[in-house]
Amino acid sequence: MKIGVKVGDIMTRNFSSIKPEATLINAAKEMIKKRVGSLVVLDKDELKGLITERDIIWAMVKKSSGWNKILVKDIAKRKVHTINPSTDLLVALQKMKNTGYRWLPVTVKKRVIGLLTLKDILRVEPSLFETAQEIMQIKEETAKLKRIQQIKSGKVIEGICNECGNTDILQSVNGRLVCEECKFSI
Repeated sequence: MKIGVKVGDIMTRNFSSIKPEATLINAAKEMIKKRVGSLVVLDKDELKGLITERDIIWAMVKKSSGWNKILVKDIAKRKVHTINPSTDLLVALQKMKNTGYRWLPVTVKKRVIGLLTLKDILRVEPSLFETAQEIMQIKEETAKLKRIQQIKSGKVIEGICNECGNTDILQSVNGRLVCEECKFSI
């Protein structure tokens, strides 16, 4: 089943972007200025990645200083799913559901021409709200399952330390998730 509306018809053409060589501070300032939660990383209109608020917060928590020296290209997601402007909206929504992303850069021959967001889709086709809700729920559930698997296997994960309450890379010690500093105090 198709809706008949194409990605190119509703995509955001005025998306926010940043160069890979920009600093983390510049990226954060740009997000605040544009009131967006992510920036497309472009080099001469070619997609190099995507950086989100979460990426910036994670980097700032991990490095207590030197933020003005961290470059966007060092923390941006490099493997970014894209979509063609001629794709039907329902197919795009299905791709979002399969990948767990709420946004997809729209590309033609590796050149980014727009950004499709879940918000764009719901603005044009509100009847797809239930499907959009599934995307959010699937992403949350997938993250929970992954976290549980990592805990069971003893692998490290990122989260809030059960001992001190700081956000850090955690390890399972005696059934508790703790940061590097706290693991020796248990």
